[in-house]
Amino acid sequence: MDVFIIGSKGIPANYGGFETFVDQLTKQKVNKKIQYHVSCLADNNNDFFYNDAHCFNVDVKDIGSAKAILYDVYSIKRCIEYIKKNKLKHSIVYVLACRIGPFISHYRRILHKLGAKLFVNPDGHEWKRSKWSRPVRLYWKISERLMVKNADLLVCDSKGIEDYILSTYKNYQPKTTFIAYGADVIQSSLQDNDEKLVAWQQKNHVHSKQYYLIVGRFVPENNYELMIKEFMSSNTNKDLVIISNVEKNTFFDELVQKTKFNQDKRIKFVGTVYDTALLKKIREEAYGYFHGHEVGGTNPSLLEALSSTSLNLLLNVVFNQEVGQESALYFNKAEGNLANLIDKADGFSSEEVQTLKIKAQKRILEFYSWNSIVNKYESLFTDD
Repeated sequence: MDVFIIGSKGIPANYGGFETFVDQLTKQKVNKKIQYHVSCLADNNNDFFYNDAHCFNVDVKDIGSAKAILYDVYSIKRCIEYIKKNKLKHSIVYVLACRIGPFISHYRRILHKLGAKLFVNPDGHEWKRSKWSRPVRLYWKISERLMVKNADLLVCDSKGIEDYILSTYKNYQPKTTFIAYGADVIQSSLQDNDEKLVAWQQKNHVHSKQYYLIVGRFVPENNYELMIKEFMSSNTNKDLVIISNVEKNTFFDELVQKTKFNQDKRIKFVGTVYDTALLKKIREEAYGYFHGHEVGGTNPSLLEALSSTSLNLLLNVVFNQEVGQESALYFNKAEGNLANLIDKADGFSSEEVQTLKIKAQKRILEFYSWNSIVNKYESLFTDD
């Protein structure tokens, strides 16, 4: 079975949910009957092998927000060319996210003529993201509908997303299955006195177990304004450390105006951390983690938090509840709700914190381990 995966930026993964997924899927492959082919965004069209997967670079000019659409179109063309050239009889093209809906029926017809199937991961609600203008959001919504309509199978990484697909597009009678995103409960390779960690702590003036942590894209729908305001209203003497790709942009300026967080010494924007071992250690050393994501399905940073951080405070939406269940604390958007939860969490005994940590790691081990996720995908690909 030849499985072509398009829609991620490619492997080896440096950062990003889909990239990590493809990296783990290929690295932990057990079934030798599967040959993976992975599209990789690049400035050339070379081929190479990584994790025993055939990787093909796709060169796409930088044309702004439409670059990702063009990348997926070029990638699926390359898949079709490869299937034809090598006369492959049993192929699956697995498209991650719903970017090319207006074009997909054309390519689906070609794939079906070649005996190949089209699988789609609908990802989250891209059309809800505030970073997009109204016309772009309309495109994403139309594209999602057409991807759902034309997919032979939709692989949802969240039960909430699967329910949404089945109810919203029931007139298409979509065929769906649920396979979650993954994570591992493995301690960071760094020790408490590792020079990387110590240097990062000294640079940002933070101390072990004396900070709450946020890791995520710096966009409004991740509720930075809510979490910062509530943190400022709390009585905690801990810091709030924010790891994000923040730049001095309009959103940042608006946050300063609305919250005046720059006048609170506890709040620290510390930039990005791309060293995975260091980031994992920073998660482990945090007292607690805030997760304000509300758009999309199973979020990779939430799984990482549950596997690494003892105490997790999550926005109470269906996607986060589905993952965290009883292993986390939940807050809503009501004024004072998160602030009170922070004060409550500050007063937890070490035994209470440890109990939640054990529950969180048990959730990951039982339902989200990469080993389990890879096995489910291999069964899906070979049983189809």
